[in-house]
Amino acid sequence: MTTKQTAMEVDTAFLKSRRGIVKVTEMVTLFVAFVCFAVASTPKYIAATALEFFITSLLLVLYLLKLNKRLTFFFWPLVDVLNSVFASVYFITLSLMAMTSYINTGMLIGGIMCFLLAVLLCVESYILFSIITFNRPRTETQNT
Repeated sequence: MTTKQTAMEVDTAFLKSRRGIVKVTEMVTLFVAFVCFAVASTPKYIAATALEFFITSLLLVLYLLKLNKRLTFFFWPLVDVLNSVFASVYFITLSLMAMTSYINTGMLIGGIMCFLLAVLLCVESYILFSIITFNRPRTETQNT
């Protein structure tokens, strides 16, 4: 009896692409903001950064393992764009709230990191908008 082994292929080229670099930078920024808000003991901000960290890590794993090519019931670049747009608006608001009402340095640095994250999310939205094709045939560079 033979069993068919299917190994998950890791797309290391994605990590070297613009989208991959921005996605990993978002993860680092989210982690730093999470730590800052945890030090400042602000549960609202901790929950927001933890949730976005979870969503971003799921999208990163999706692209790294090329699951976006297997799970075709969603148009994953559009899901990623919607996440980036809504998260950038949310984190701009969150950063302004944290920076204007900070009670300690951790909350202020967390607010600054959230603002930096919002900028990164806007950059990611621009990159994704530029590669999404609605009525044009896809090229090889747009598949990544």
